[in-house]
Amino acid sequence: MPALDVFGAEPPWLQPLSALGAQVESAWRAGMTLPDALNRAAMDGMGGLAATGAGAGMRFVPQAVLARGMPYEGFIYGTGTVPTRENLHDFFNGLIWLHYPQAKRRLNALQAGAIATQGVGAVRGPLRDAVTVFDENGAVLFAPRELREALAARAWRRLFTDLRPLWRQARLEIFGHALLEQLVRPRKPLTAHVLLVPDAPESVADVDAWLAGALQPGRLEAKPFTPLPVLGVPGWWAENENFSFYDDSSVFRSARPASQYTTGVPPR
Repeated sequence: MPALDVFGAEPPWLQPLSALGAQVESAWRAGMTLPDALNRAAMDGMGGLAATGAGAGMRFVPQAVLARGMPYEGFIYGTGTVPTRENLHDFFNGLIWLHYPQAKRRLNALQAGAIATQGVGAVRGPLRDAVTVFDENGAVLFAPRELREALAARAWRRLFTDLRPLWRQARLEIFGHALLEQLVRPRKPLTAHVLLVPDAPESVADVDAWLAGALQPGRLEAKPFTPLPVLGVPGWWAENENFSFYDDSSVFRSARPASQYTTGVPPR
């Protein structure tokens, strides 16, 4: 069970998962296994998994069910079950499965298909690498054009100070479960790899459905993500009210070659 009261403080990045996360965490802290707590939330209709056909049949099972040597993604695709450990990493992975079932199924299908064709291998290849980046560390930003352009250009001062009022019109949702786990203990360098939404409404009612349609192989292989230090988002961290927060060039960096693109965390 978790050592921390993760949803007690309800920081801004957890708001989309708030009701769902609080229910699962409460059951887990009370002694229920994490797979059972996630399954109960699904049955109660707290997450998208229970509410949409895309998630029908998906269940969480103990990690011990995954046989040695069986690829994790292939097992999920073949059985409709998610092996789940009793830790925060898999807690957040489960919440993302419940909240964004269509997008998670899409990523799983892409991973499983690539593994079936190419094997696991020491090198994942461009598609599996991009899927892993987004699955572990991704986010999606619906925002006015000016914000999207400033972020794409890594124009940090313009993005966070000159255009600060426009952030009230923006919507950033974190998808990556590894990033959510790291944000349990927030640190200034924590960075999401953001999928920007060009030529689209500034927000959508169903981010899950939008993502499921947007996560196409060709688009992913082109590595369309833009790094965003998430604690720089206005309203997400008190320290960024002092604009000197953004002068740290070790965090707010200029553009770098795509070949250096990495999650910084191992896949699960």
